[in-house]
Amino acid sequence: MKKYMLAIIAGVGLVVASLLLLNTRPIAAQTQESTAVFESDGKLKLPDPATFRRWVFVGAPLTPNCLNNGKAGFPEYHHVYIEGKNVDAYLKTGSFPEGTMIVKELTRVLDPKFPDGSRSEPSGRGFFNGVYNGIDVTVKDSKRFAKTNGWGFFTFGHHPLPYAETAAEAPASECASCHQTFVAKTDMTWIQFYPLLRDK
Repeated sequence: MKKYMLAIIAGVGLVVASLLLLNTRPIAAQTQESTAVFESDGKLKLPDPATFRRWVFVGAPLTPNCLNNGKAGFPEYHHVYIEGKNVDAYLKTGSFPEGTMIVKELTRVLDPKFPDGSRSEPSGRGFFNGVYNGIDVTVKDSKRFAKTNGWGFFTFGHHPLPYAETAAEAPASECASCHQTFVAKTDMTWIQFYPLLRDK
């Protein structure tokens, strides 16, 4: 009898231990389908470039220093990627589903040869992609980010590789406030810069 009781107690112990281990693992935003993975302290894990570079590429805005008195807030190309399923949802409904993650990968302009930052190539004089220079991410989670219209903003560094492995939510004054002021009506996203979404 004692052997059976010991076996039962051991089994219960294993179940409890397993549950505790599961609870300490990173959790996805809102739903299990979300690609965004948060640590227990609320920091977002750096998304894998090998994964997000296979998502839908929706646009690449550029605000070069030469057109902004040498002081552009974002002088790099912004390569913007969104998962296909979330692009499809936006095209159908005009808003992104919970758990959507939008990745903005920055690249510097390729080795400037003229004072305005441009260079000449066989295709003509212009701006071309140079080295990677940072990653910013936005995640839609209406409960987690209720104070910023349902979106959280994260930066993993604006500099050459390597980047930080995790990032805390950026203060609202750094990112969210600009989105709230100018693009609150388009789900906090600069839809006007992305023809695929703008011209649906």
